Amino acid sequence: MIYKHVFNDGSVCDLPVGKVVCVGRNYVDHIKELDNPMPTEPILFIKPATSLQPISQPIVIPDFTKDCHNETELAVLIGKKITRAGRDEVEAAVAGYALALDLTLRDVQKSLKEKGLPWEKAKAFDGSCPITPFTGPDDLANPQDTRLKLEVNGQVRQDESTKLMINKIFDLIVYMSGFFTLLPGDVVLTGTPAGVAALKSGDKLALELDGRFGFSASVA
Repeated sequence: MIYKHVFNDGSVCDLPVGKVVCVGRNYVDHIKELDNPMPTEPILFIKPATSLQPISQPIVIPDFTKDCHNETELAVLIGKKITRAGRDEVEAAVAGYALALDLTLRDVQKSLKEKGLPWEKAKAFDGSCPITPFTGPDDLANPQDTRLKLEVNGQVRQDESTKLMINKIFDLIVYMSGFFTLLPGDVVLTGTPAGVAALKSGDKLALELDGRFGFSASVA
């Protein structure tokens, strides 16, 4: 299935599908649960367009891992080209919000980190960013105080507010745009709260954004 950005009403977005710019360690509780050091600046990495897939498409865990983790994140769709942007320019460039899973192969990531190597094999593989349809920016009253919720097989695994981000949404995108030009159709992932854990074949996932927008997913 070829991925295209879509909105909650089922309409296809006319923006192209671009890169996914991500931040690691943006919630204190998540940093603590993995026993990672507190970052002194945002930790950025990029997933290619081939990482994106509709949340409704079954999640396929690669055969080169035994520990694929969920990381539920607020995703931001970029609607205008921004580079070295200010906060007002960033806010005006937002075309929508969604939920995404930054699927992470924790065993592969651990091995790469121990060798001082980049994380792409663990985070940028095909289908590593299942994403829900987008809601328009006017439909999410306060993206900086929005609940992100994930249930796996009926059990709550992640349930937290975006207000607990270390680097706030618009400030984070300002920072990113100082290193990478963001183009229409690019997606920004804003970090995951605590509650990451392994997914396995047959798992049923329920995701909820702001207590109003609900989505289902499954692991093949």
